[in-house]
Amino acid sequence: MAETFLFNIAERVLEELVHLSVQEIRLAFNVKTDLKKLEDTMISIKAVLLDAERQQHQNEKLRLCMWKLRGIFYDAEDVIDDFKCEAFCKQDATNHPDINNLKVRVLGSCCLPLSFSLKMSHKIKDINGRQGKLSTEWKSFELRQCSNNRHVFRRETISFVDSSDVIGRDKDKENIISMLMKPSEDRNVPVIPIVGIGGLGKTTLAQLVYNDDRITSLFPLKIWICVSKEFDLSRLLKLIIQSVNKEERCDDSTLDGLQARLRSLLNDKKFLLVLDDVWNENQAKWVELRNLLRSTDGFSLSKIIVTTRSLDVASIMSPNRPYILKGLPLEDCLTLFTKWAFNDGAEKHYPNLIRIGEEIVKKCKGVPLAVRTLGNLLFQKTDESDWIYIRDSEIWRLDQHENDILPVLKLSYNHLPSHLQRCFAFLSLYKKDKVYLSDDVIRLWMANGLLEHPKQNQEWEDVGKRYLNDLLSRCLIQKENKFRLKFTFKMHDLVHDLALDVSQKECKIVNFETKTVDENVRHLLLCDEKLVEVPHVLEEMKNDRTIIIQDALVESKAIHESYLRALELRGLPLTALPNSIGTLKHLRDLDLDGCSRIRELPRSFNKLRSLQSLNLRDTDLKQLPDSLQRLIELRHLVITIKATHLKEIQAGCWTSLQYLKLVRCINLECLPEGMQYLKSLRTLALRYCIRLVSLPWSLKFLKKLEHLVIVDCAQINLKMEAEEEKDNDLQLSLKTFLMDGSDALTDLPRLLLQGSSSTLQQLQISWCPNLFVLPSWLLNLTSLQKLEIKDCGNLSALPEGIDRLTNLRELTIDRCPELSKRYRENGGEDWHKIAHIQKVAING
Repeated sequence: MAETFLFNIAERVLEELVHLSVQEIRLAFNVKTDLKKLEDTMISIKAVLLDAERQQHQNEKLRLCMWKLRGIFYDAEDVIDDFKCEAFCKQDATNHPDINNLKVRVLGSCCLPLSFSLKMSHKIKDINGRQGKLSTEWKSFELRQCSNNRHVFRRETISFVDSSDVIGRDKDKENIISMLMKPSEDRNVPVIPIVGIGGLGKTTLAQLVYNDDRITSLFPLKIWICVSKEFDLSRLLKLIIQSVNKEERCDDSTLDGLQARLRSLLNDKKFLLVLDDVWNENQAKWVELRNLLRSTDGFSLSKIIVTTRSLDVASIMSPNRPYILKGLPLEDCLTLFTKWAFNDGAEKHYPNLIRIGEEIVKKCKGVPLAVRTLGNLLFQKTDESDWIYIRDSEIWRLDQHENDILPVLKLSYNHLPSHLQRCFAFLSLYKKDKVYLSDDVIRLWMANGLLEHPKQNQEWEDVGKRYLNDLLSRCLIQKENKFRLKFTFKMHDLVHDLALDVSQKECKIVNFETKTVDENVRHLLLCDEKLVEVPHVLEEMKNDRTIIIQDALVESKAIHESYLRALELRGLPLTALPNSIGTLKHLRDLDLDGCSRIRELPRSFNKLRSLQSLNLRDTDLKQLPDSLQRLIELRHLVITIKATHLKEIQAGCWTSLQYLKLVRCINLECLPEGMQYLKSLRTLALRYCIRLVSLPWSLKFLKKLEHLVIVDCAQINLKMEAEEEKDNDLQLSLKTFLMDGSDALTDLPRLLLQGSSSTLQQLQISWCPNLFVLPSWLLNLTSLQKLEIKDCGNLSALPEGIDRLTNLRELTIDRCPELSKRYRENGGEDWHKIAHIQKVAING
């Protein structure tokens, strides 16, 4: 349930209170006192929140009390944000028009107006008063302080399975058996990880293999251990010993005694060990067990099967590629469903129910446990209305038992750290089958304060990428495509149902038929083309933090002051933004991608001083207003404009900017003056700027620039303005350089690339017909790992000495006839020069 967010919300609020005091914003004495009282109360509540989270499902009063606390915590977070916004406003007014070093001073000493302090004092007193009213009830629950170790229920499994109950896993079984029968090549751990989301049948597959007669013949000793709980060496040794010798009792044995007993039992024995349902991501714990097993004489001939939901677990336990278990085909799912929904043969009497059953099965997307759960819900029910109800209901709304699909999937959610739980639940805001773009999701997480504060030498975007990688490794999302510096991903429909279940009062999808929206909802998606105006139920909402409009034609109206953090209006037929948008002082993310009728931004736009991300792609803007440079919190900026020149960037402006993309600026002839002031810029992307000829000399000052991407800029030649020989020793930090589509390119940018010789990892060149030769200095790029050359028909050779690039791991040559002929594996005269590279792909 969404109540599990509470501990993380409390942590975030307390963090922000600390940061507020660190920033040394001058506050009235009574405000400081009220904030200290708020902090002290929250610390005492947070101390027992974990115990409350564990008890809430058995105590309705406690659960309701926690929902009230959640509202109070969110209000506290908003008040803290009020202080930050007012500080930005005050400092901007003080320093404008001279905004040099504004960023530094904002975080330094700032005296806030008395009227504002009084207003905030009333708000904080109100929050403290609401907390006080709850305190008596809170104390009555007698909650205790406990550690932040999640006690997650996990089911016990056994080795037996009735193979007649299993459908559609014969091929998978044969694949695993084939892997087990292959002899081990060395003393590396012969581990076969089976990976997939909960309910796919990993345990069932392991059981099928375990009980196969060929495996019984191959391995005289078979051991089945359900790990599930903590990966404790002593506990696992006892389980293994008791599995080998059923009558042995070793409860009082020391760890040393257990090790000795294990060796005596396994010495000279060839065994198969199944470790089912492993969650441990601590490599040291696995190494302890592995080394003990390896010390037995029969280990080199033995094998281990591991089932897990985590790719990280798989990589820790085995250097080999894991066996990724896929969903069942629709036909097999329908057979399984029929088996659980009807007595043997009874289905032939109900063809009408079978037709509905086919639609029900499609909802399960190949997950056997989901098929079984829904089939079991309909067992011996022959009334068509019961079947239609199941067909038309979201799976997460159906009553389920402990071993049904949603409780099993929820184990993965319960195992997430609290900060990841909130981020995962946020993904329910999107529709099923939605293809997510990694950067979009990270920016929305950032806007809503869902990310932990970055550690030293990290940025907020790095934290977001780590979160996505965690969700990928736990199989809660699946990567679809890598797209240059980003990637797209999807979520299995059943995992989306799980996200809906755990966020049902946080996120809401609104369509034409929506009648009510709970006041606790914070994030809204409007996604119905029948929506032509904001639904009446939303007009009075004041708690919303995210509004995304997709596939709707909502008209622009006046925007009222709120605590909105993210607003996405992609593709709307807006001709202008209302001037009242300036009241959204808490707004972090504004997406106007595809609003092609917007020609100018309102005067109040400069009041969005908290804005971190602004997407103006494919708008009809003539020029950016001067005031836009006053948005010093801006980190992500995408621009489409009609002008031939962008206005000069002033010193002290956009000092936080991490990502700058110019797209379809078809009249743009040069990048703006003052690029050297973008000291934090890490990514510069230029796309379809067809009149852009060169890069500015000032790029050489961007010491943090890591990624330079240039696509379909046909006239760009990459010769730096005012490039000088004395700059040859320049130290830059580029990691990726991508050039795609330039008729004018005849040489690579020496200043940028050779200046990044110790950092550049990826170089991609495509569609450059007038590039005849690669420079010899390319061999100085000692960190280069990936080189891609595509559609460069006049290139005939790689630089002599390419084998000196010892870190080069991947080489792709595509549709370059001369290069392909020369370096192909079979018959290429220079194949030997690239044969050392691990992955070579040559086509055409």
